[in-house]
Amino acid sequence: MQAAQLQRKFESIRANKIFETFVITVIIASALLVGAKTYDMPSGFASLTLILDWFISIFFLTEITIRFLGEPRKRDFFKSFWNWFDTLIVVVSLIPADSTDLAIVGRLVRVFRVLRMISIIPELRILLVSLVKALPQLGYVMLLMFIIFYIYAAIGSTLFEDINPTLWGDITISMLTLFRVMTFEDWTDVMYETMEVYSLSWFYYLTFIFFTAFAFLNMVIGIVVNVMERENAKVRAEEEKDSGEPTMQDVMNELSALKAVVNQQQNQKSNNS
Repeated sequence: MQAAQLQRKFESIRANKIFETFVITVIIASALLVGAKTYDMPSGFASLTLILDWFISIFFLTEITIRFLGEPRKRDFFKSFWNWFDTLIVVVSLIPADSTDLAIVGRLVRVFRVLRMISIIPELRILLVSLVKALPQLGYVMLLMFIIFYIYAAIGSTLFEDINPTLWGDITISMLTLFRVMTFEDWTDVMYETMEVYSLSWFYYLTFIFFTAFAFLNMVIGIVVNVMERENAKVRAEEEKDSGEPTMQDVMNELSALKAVVNQQQNQKSNNS
């Protein structure tokens, strides 16, 4: 009986919004603490940051323990990727950051503790999952973009090498120059330099910018937005299923069943008459 009460207590703590907000606050404080350590600090303040760092590590360990104990079926805790993610970061962050050969690893992991915001906030999880799921489709877009880059770099290296070997000396340097053009980093200086020799070279730059900065960028945005819409729809369907409320599909199924019953009764009446 006491074990069941403790189980319910841990479940209520884990689902408590105040507890979740406090966890987010500690994560933000952890990120600020990592940033503060990059400055020169008095010895007293440095000792305080060390104490705060260990407090944050212990708090995260306690929070993970509460989430594990609050799981009705303990095996289900490890079925979630985000639980593995949080646990790994918390455990590795317990490595002493100042007195061992693994000090650098410990400091780096403390930097990555801010990534726990993704596992805590559902909206951030949807964004990350959507981006990962969009990668296969984005791969083809990136391949097509690379082909366009390669073609334009070969043309640029052939035509403009004598004008400025630093920017157009070979195809690799030309691709870097085109990346500068695509990101609009002083690209007009590059264009005006070649226009002094080839007056129509502006057409080369404008078509390249149209293909890369406009067309391909919109394709990438469209793919990511499409995947995000599917993920949001999936999350809403799971929430409706967990809430026990009837979904639109359930209503449609009920109407179809009712319509079938009415049609069957009408057929029976027609046969009897």
